[in-house]
Amino acid sequence: QVQLVESGGGLVQPGGSLTLSCTASGSEFNGFIMAWYRQVGGSERELVARWPPNNNIEYGDSVRGRFFISRDNAKATVTLQMDRLKSEDTGVYYCLAQVWSLQFWGQGTQVTVSS
Repeated sequence: QVQLVESGGGLVQPGGSLTLSCTASGSEFNGFIMAWYRQVGGSERELVARWPPNNNIEYGDSVRGRFFISRDNAKATVTLQMDRLKSEDTGVYYCLAQVWSLQFWGQGTQVTVSS
């Protein structure tokens, strides 16, 4: 079992920056795919960024060049730096830890981009 605790959401103006953090506990962190997803209303969760153990980082098309994922295996933490935020980045952001077919989700943190 893996527990994920997210932090860092909030309200920010368009063009601003925000940093989200996700800390994992309960299992071996190094072997996990770590990712951030976001969800707006009842829509499907959308991939924001993904960092697998082979370090082949992947970004969603809408955030590439503005968002940056980092990973600290020693601290079992994955961070999402979000720059040049837009109103369409508003949503609930979820941290995911995955190994094989097992998925563990954080509770979600709200990000609102509005003036």
